[in-house]
Amino acid sequence: MLIASQGAVFGQGKDSPDAGWISLFDGKSFLGWKPAEHAATFTISNGMIVVFGDRAHLFYEGPVANHSFKNFEFKATVMTTPGSNSGIFIHTEFQPDGWPKKGYEIQVNNTHTDWRKTGSIYAVQDVKEALAKDNEWFTEQIIVQGKKITILINGKVINEYTEPAEGGRLSGGTFALQGHDPKSKAYYKDVMVKILPD
Repeated sequence: MLIASQGAVFGQGKDSPDAGWISLFDGKSFLGWKPAEHAATFTISNGMIVVFGDRAHLFYEGPVANHSFKNFEFKATVMTTPGSNSGIFIHTEFQPDGWPKKGYEIQVNNTHTDWRKTGSIYAVQDVKEALAKDNEWFTEQIIVQGKKITILINGKVINEYTEPAEGGRLSGGTFALQGHDPKSKAYYKDVMVKILPD
């Protein structure tokens, strides 16, 4: 049920397990999203964002929280194809080209040659074992609360990282989906956020 034009709010009341989740993708358009570098890498098919093409990033620039998120739960239903690499950036900001410099990348990679697999906090705290499979839908969930990042795959915690007291990259920002290279193909749907209190 679409409750607000800023996104679909799922759940009816505080007892609903889905209460508080806000959809960031309407399943039919890129409303609220802005591509960088190679826009053609991102297309929509059957309610999914298809990521396939040259290196590019698709940034959420929409009205939910004025696309600036600090503490949150983010989740998406994801599927990779064999040998593919992608990622979900958090606490980032739009930049017109290159790999995003702000925030963290949460890896999406089950069989690409890069040894950092799905659920890695890329090059910070990495996961070496593929815990999801190509050609099968899985849920990737990212929770940020204060200085802590928690990653769940299919509801199971697989990575937890707490930044040091001084420094770190958690400062607030938006989300971005990554198109890694022309041989990588990934699919995203049910892209949602739940905003948590500071």
